[in-house]
Amino acid sequence: MPEHTDAITPRYRRFAFRWRIWQRRALIVSLRVARLVGTGIRRFLPALRYVGRALQRRWRRSLQFRTVLTTLLLAVTSFAVVGAYLSNQIANNLFQERLTQAESETRYNVKQVQETFDGAQVTDQSSVITLVYDTLNAVEGRGSVIQRRYVFEAMPEQTKPRNRWVESRASDQLTVSVIPPELRKAVQESGKDQYWASTVIPVGTEDRPGIAVGNKVTFNGTVYELYLIYDLNTAQQTLDEIQSVLWAGGAVLVLLIGAVAWYVTRNVVSPVSHAAMVSEKLAAGQLQERMVVRGEDEVARLGASFNHMAASLQEQITQLATLSQMQQRFVSDVSHELRTPLTTVRMAAEVLYDARGDFDPINKRSAELLYNQVERFQSLLSDLLEISRFDAGVAVLDAEPEDILQVIAHVIEGAAPVAAEYGSEIVLSAPEDAIVVDMDARRIDRILRNLILNAVEHGEGKPVTVTVAANRTAVGIAVRDRGIGMDPAEAARVFDRFWRADPARARTTGGSGLGLSIATEDTKLHNGWLQAWGRKGSGANFRLTLPLRQGEEIEESPPVQLEPEDASAAGEPGSVPREPDTRNILVLETGAARLAPVPTPKENP
Repeated sequence: MPEHTDAITPRYRRFAFRWRIWQRRALIVSLRVARLVGTGIRRFLPALRYVGRALQRRWRRSLQFRTVLTTLLLAVTSFAVVGAYLSNQIANNLFQERLTQAESETRYNVKQVQETFDGAQVTDQSSVITLVYDTLNAVEGRGSVIQRRYVFEAMPEQTKPRNRWVESRASDQLTVSVIPPELRKAVQESGKDQYWASTVIPVGTEDRPGIAVGNKVTFNGTVYELYLIYDLNTAQQTLDEIQSVLWAGGAVLVLLIGAVAWYVTRNVVSPVSHAAMVSEKLAAGQLQERMVVRGEDEVARLGASFNHMAASLQEQITQLATLSQMQQRFVSDVSHELRTPLTTVRMAAEVLYDARGDFDPINKRSAELLYNQVERFQSLLSDLLEISRFDAGVAVLDAEPEDILQVIAHVIEGAAPVAAEYGSEIVLSAPEDAIVVDMDARRIDRILRNLILNAVEHGEGKPVTVTVAANRTAVGIAVRDRGIGMDPAEAARVFDRFWRADPARARTTGGSGLGLSIATEDTKLHNGWLQAWGRKGSGANFRLTLPLRQGEEIEESPPVQLEPEDASAAGEPGSVPREPDTRNILVLETGAARLAPVPTPKENP
């Protein structure tokens, strides 16, 4: 016994060792297969996403693609529904035809078998077997259309004496198991009624559809179940051929419909695409582009109308461009021509103005009016010359990194006399640190001077607040007055040339109506924004937003709000103005300027 155990142990160990090796190999192979599958999926998914995005882009941009694809989908759906309906109807008709034939032939053959059994005069075993065999073989064979087989089985649990010589018989490869149990039960419980059921017939290595028709027959006092089984393989082949023809015909028709849809839509969409391309070229300034017109149909009339419209637009645009050039040249020439006589007139006006103390009151007043109006005329002439440079496209930006807070302080200091005249104070709210911006200081100075002087002029003696803030890409400057204000319609037109909210209003601080227009053009040169907000009785707010570095984009949220936070509370009884934050604030009062730090706001107890 110990010797036998010792002989088995090494063999078991070798088997366990090999088993572990095969387990490891199987694990390695599984991991490699999983890695390959994962790599394939990772490489395949981007291709699917690319194809999906390409199809979506094609679907959005191509009317012809959408029309052809929609037509194909509708055609495929229609042919699938119609084909399925026709196939089902043909299958039902074929089956009903074969079933009718099977029932008719079964009745006839069962009647012949029963008559043969009833007239048989046999008593020995061999004669009985031979009679049953010959009778059933006569039933088996080919009917009028359908191949026929049989299953002959004695009913179980019979009370009468049974013929033990013949229990069952069937055609080759068939057994009673091919008969559905429901059919056998129906035949066994019936009298002389005939029943049928669909079944599957094994023929060689394949299974074929069939119909089993069952009846009862008696022989020598024994009741038998006789099932005639009809092979429907020929009907199935016929149905398969019909379905193949239907699907092949449907595929050919779908392709033909797709080709027809592509051809028709191409004839309709091509002129539209050509019109879109010509429209884009016209929008790009190529006014000589025209559509090619062929024929006399609706598309041709559309092309002719389009060409007529393009010619009319070209003529009008050319006229407007010519008039604009003439206007710009006229303004530029007149401005240049007026500079020399204006200089002479100004010199004479200055001489008279300086000597006005020796004049009588009337002449003294005339000298002062002459001097002031010459100053306004010279300002208007300078603005016209600047506008003509912008219109001619010769304005150049001379940008250098500078601290914008110094520019703002210089502008506020220059506006101090005007603020003192109107009785307003200018409050600057800005961070302590310098804000370096790539800018043309001369143009930014001009923009801010226009904004601040306008705020003082329209502020009705109330404080004017200049707020400065910056983020990582832009700096925002807001000039807020609390004067008469303006409605949204006026705010939308405030940057138009020579526009005034009240044309009858007199200007006492000069101004040509071009200041904000020039400010807008200067802002565009810096790739910035200049926006206006106003409300009647609440004042106005102008916001200038500039990128910190030339070539950078401004974020969607500027660092300064366009609508002031105190706008909703302005003018309301009992409202308290919002206190500014802890920044350095420069206040320009009616007297001298002073720089005062604002204390930190305290919460009310």
